[in-house]
Amino acid sequence: MSILETKRLTLEKFELSDAKFVFELLTAPNWLENIGDRGIRTIKDAENFIKDRLLPGYSKYGFGFYKMILKSSGESIGFCGFIKRDELEFPDVGYSILPQFERHGYTWEALEATMRYGYEVLKFNTILGVTDENNIVSQYLLEKAGLHLIGKTKIAIEEEELLLYSNKE
Repeated sequence: MSILETKRLTLEKFELSDAKFVFELLTAPNWLENIGDRGIRTIKDAENFIKDRLLPGYSKYGFGFYKMILKSSGESIGFCGFIKRDELEFPDVGYSILPQFERHGYTWEALEATMRYGYEVLKFNTILGVTDENNIVSQYLLEKAGLHLIGKTKIAIEEEELLLYSNKE
């Protein structure tokens, strides 16, 4: 079921049948470098990641990460959406894309629509973003989306502090 549509993309909820794609995404060099190793070594690990980390947000919070699908081919190329972390008071926006689809504007296209969805449909007043200090592209996208650096934060799944962005100063 489509959650959002843009000119070139459809964003949909993840399903267990997306395990092969999730495996590819979470083991891609750009994911490992910018987001971190989530211990995904097999398709079964990816299926468990979907079941344990992606699906619960849809029912618990009414939102989550959505897979980005090219309208032209039906191919899954990345994800964009919101997550509610225990360590943060408000939802934060996140995104990632397979390396072969970088630098085509897809992540920005999805992020722009997702932010609008957060404000207009989910009625978020505050949206956060977190990124690694070395991930200049992500910092640029968060700022382009209207978020501003407000400090650093530590979240459970990361070994180091991350930059914390917010639409509120």
